Amino acid sequence: MTTPVLALKNLKAGYGQTEILHDLSLHVMPNEIVAIIGPNGAGKSTAMKSVLGLLNIREGAVELNGEAITDTPAQKVIERGISYVPQTNNVFVNLSVQENLEMGAWTRPKGVEQRLDEMFDLFPDLSEKRAQAAGALSGGQRQMVAMAKALMVDAKILLLDEPTAGLSPKYRSEIFSTIQKIKNTGVPILIVEQNAKQALGVSDRGYVLVDGANRHEGTGAGLAADPEIARMFLGGGH
Repeated sequence: MTTPVLALKNLKAGYGQTEILHDLSLHVMPNEIVAIIGPNGAGKSTAMKSVLGLLNIREGAVELNGEAITDTPAQKVIERGISYVPQTNNVFVNLSVQENLEMGAWTRPKGVEQRLDEMFDLFPDLSEKRAQAAGALSGGQRQMVAMAKALMVDAKILLLDEPTAGLSPKYRSEIFSTIQKIKNTGVPILIVEQNAKQALGVSDRGYVLVDGANRHEGTGAGLAADPEIARMFLGGGH
């Protein structure tokens, strides 16, 4: 049986004494896009931070390719090939697009120029803006810079926290189509997303979190078609 690239197993975790995740389990297989959806405060971003060693894990395990990385410091997690794009403060606004991408390559010993070319092929919008300051770009373009920066290393998996938050519908669609392109390069993706309908539309599988625990799981299409989930999360385009 194939080993998941990333697995969270019966995780109980939180901040200080406050437990936010209660017995949470999820996994991402090779070449999969997996979405985590749910109401505000359900623990979606907390689940992602547990992978990065940014909170207190009381019970359970986090595994990368079958090897435990529970409580590994964030820098070491990133060095092991987990690339993470936080929702905010995810680019260096005073640096150019190209300089941002070069900063993302800090753990890559060689081949930076070739990787830059690959990223500009994958994100053609950025290619013509490579000399512009990231802070001068639109929100959607800035998000593309953040994703390209995260992919400058040889990522084993890409974690995206609310990548379309605050973006126009046009840029939301562009981000989701770029996410599919990234998957086609062989990088699996775990995405936390408020725009549940679009997220499930591009995802192979999804998890619905409520109060820090799994409420539903299934294929992206199956969850999108579930009347209860549609009523809770998919009304009005969300």
